[in-house]
Amino acid sequence: MRFATYEYRSRRQVAVVEEDGTLYPLPGVTSLAGLLAAGGGLPELLEAGAAMLDVPTGPHVSEVRLLPPLQPPTVRDFVTFEEHVEGVRRSIDGNAGVPEQWYAAPTFYFTNPYAVYGAHDDIPVPPGSHVLDFELEVAAVIGKEGRDLTPEQAREHIVGYTVFNDWSARDLQSAEMKVNLGPCKGKDTATTLGPYLVTADEFEKYRDEDGFLRLALTAEINGEVVGEDLLSNMSWTFEEMVAYASRGTWVRPGDVLGSGTCGNGGCLAELWGVRGRQDPPPLKPGDTVTLTVEGIGSVSNTVVTGSEPLPLPVARRRDRARP
Repeated sequence: MRFATYEYRSRRQVAVVEEDGTLYPLPGVTSLAGLLAAGGGLPELLEAGAAMLDVPTGPHVSEVRLLPPLQPPTVRDFVTFEEHVEGVRRSIDGNAGVPEQWYAAPTFYFTNPYAVYGAHDDIPVPPGSHVLDFELEVAAVIGKEGRDLTPEQAREHIVGYTVFNDWSARDLQSAEMKVNLGPCKGKDTATTLGPYLVTADEFEKYRDEDGFLRLALTAEINGEVVGEDLLSNMSWTFEEMVAYASRGTWVRPGDVLGSGTCGNGGCLAELWGVRGRQDPPPLKPGDTVTLTVEGIGSVSNTVVTGSEPLPLPVARRRDRARP
C-alpha cells in the first residue's frame, strides 16, 4: 500500500495512492507521522488505509503538490555501500580504500529534519556552496517504538520505505570534515523524501536469501543516466541498521533511516573519485535530478539559486585567561 502527503487547494492531506494515481484521503489526517505515532505499526496503518478504499475518491496525484510523505522527528543517514565509501573518500580527502573501522558497524550521522523537501520541489543551492551533489538512497521509516532491538525484532518496527536524496555541498563538507567531527552545513540545506511511503509488506517479494531487498536504483541528471545499482549491494540490512540505531536508545514512529548512497554513480563525488576529475560537473541552477527506486517510484527535483551566506567572523584567537 502507498501513502502520500499532499497539498491541494491550500489544504494538507494524507491519502492512500492507487496504482492509477487516484488518491483516497484519510478523513481528518494531515500528518502521516502523527498517524504512525497514534497507531501500533504496520498492521494498524494497513487497516487505516484499507478502510479508505470504500469511500469517495479525492483528486488524482497529477493534480496535487506532493509533499514529503512525512515530517520525520529524526533522520539518521547511514553509509552502507562499500563502493560509495571507496569513491567518495578518494574524492573528498584524497585517500584510497575503506577505513577498517567502517566494517565494524553501520555508521550514521543525524541530518536536518527541518530541511525535508517533496518529490518535485525545487532545491536551493546551499549558501556559499559551488559544488552541489545529489545522493541516491532508500530510507526505512519506523512504525512503532523500541529500543535495544535485535535485527529479528527490528523487522516488525519498519513500517515502510521511501526514496531519499541526501543533497550534499561537497566543498563545504570537505572543509568541515577536517575538524574530524562530521558534516554540518555540507548536509544541512535539503533532503528529498518521496514520492510515497510504500508499506513494508510490498517488499517481501524483493527480499533475497540474506535478507537484502533487491531493488533497482537509477540516477539521472537532465534525462541522462549517470548511476545504476542494486539496493541489495548494501553491507547491512535495514533490520541490522535499525537494531544498531536502537542500541541504548529509542527509535520511534516516524524516524527515518537512510541506507546511505549506493555505488556505481549514486552520487557525483564517487564518480569524481573514480575518474580523477569533476565529470559530470557539479550541479548548477537549472539541472534536474531524477532518482528512481524499483517498487517505490521517482523523485525529480530541479536545482535553483539559493541565498547568499550572511557574513560571520572567523574564530578569534583568544588569550587563555583563567579565573
